[in-house]
Amino acid sequence: MMKTQNVTIKGTKDGLLLRLDDTCSFFDLLKEVEEKLFPHSQLMDDSHEVSVRIHTGNRLLTKEQEQQLRELISPEKNLIIASIESNVILKEELNRIKTEKGFTVVTKIVRSGQILEITGDLLLIGDVNPGGKVMASGNIFILGRLKGMAHAGMNGNEEAVICAATMTPTQLRIADCFGQSLDRKEINDGSECAYLNQEKQLVIDRLSVLNKIRPNINRFVEGGLS
Repeated sequence: MMKTQNVTIKGTKDGLLLRLDDTCSFFDLLKEVEEKLFPHSQLMDDSHEVSVRIHTGNRLLTKEQEQQLRELISPEKNLIIASIESNVILKEELNRIKTEKGFTVVTKIVRSGQILEITGDLLLIGDVNPGGKVMASGNIFILGRLKGMAHAGMNGNEEAVICAATMTPTQLRIADCFGQSLDRKEINDGSECAYLNQEKQLVIDRLSVLNKIRPNINRFVEGGLS
C-alpha cells in the first residue's frame, strides 16, 4: 500500500515550497517535514541558506505549533522560513468577527461520528468530513470542505444560510427543511451557499447571490469566504 504523502516539497526560483496536509495530525506533519527536509539541508553549502515558504491549507496553526515548525526548520539547517500561509483568514480578522458579529469561532476538523452544535452563528475553520455533523441555531460558515451534514436555523430560522469554501454535503438542513438531492445551480468553482427559496426548497448557489437574498450578512461573507 502506498504511503500517504502529508508533506510535498516543490523547488521554486525563490527556494522551497512546502505544502502541508490539513487533515492529518500535527505530530505526523512534524515527523514527515523533518524526514523530507533533512536530506535537502545536508546537501547544501554551509554558506548558502534556502528560503522556505510553508502552506498549511485549511489548517490554522496555534502559536505553539508555529514555533515548533520554526525550531525544526532553522538557520542551523541552512533553512530560513520566509512565510507561513493558509487558506483561512487572519487571526486578527477572526477576533474582529467574533467581537462585532457574535460568531462562535471553532478551529477543528469535524470527523465521522462527531457532532458540533452551536447556539447562534457558527464560523468553522476546518472541514466537515463524511459522517460528521455541524448544527447551529443561526448561520453556518465553513472555511473548508463540507462533506458531511450541516443543519442551520435548527430552532426554526428559515432565513439561515449554510456557506462553505467547498460544498459536497451528504445532507443539508435549514430549519425543518432538508434534502439530499438539491436544486443545484451551475457553478464552475469558488465558494457556495445553501438557502431556502420562496417555495421553501433548499437551493445551492454561488456565494455572490447572498447579496440579494440575505443582504444583512453579505458584509461578512465578502470579507471572510470570497
